[in-house]
Amino acid sequence: MSGTIVNLIIQLVAGVIGGNAAGASFKNIDLGTLGNTIAGAIGGAGGGQILQALIPALAGAAGGGLDVGSVIGQLVGGGASGAILTVIAGVVKNMIASK
Repeated sequence: MSGTIVNLIIQLVAGVIGGNAAGASFKNIDLGTLGNTIAGAIGGAGGGQILQALIPALAGAAGGGLDVGSVIGQLVGGGASGAILTVIAGVVKNMIASK
């Protein structure tokens, strides 16, 4: 499997975990399980790809293999960006609902 596909899968999974963790941590911005999962996945993939473009070392070793550092970077980047997008979506949802 291509290194790019593996990176994307890692980012998606980390984003889903980050999105659901953010929803569970902040009850006032919870989007529900499906909403947290979707927002987390989108945030994980998008944010992970942006971080990978800004920090090329996250893409993996030059030979195309994955090393531990790049996998950890993908997990942290995808999880954090998934959580951030979930929080933003929850805040926007609450702002719209309060009007």
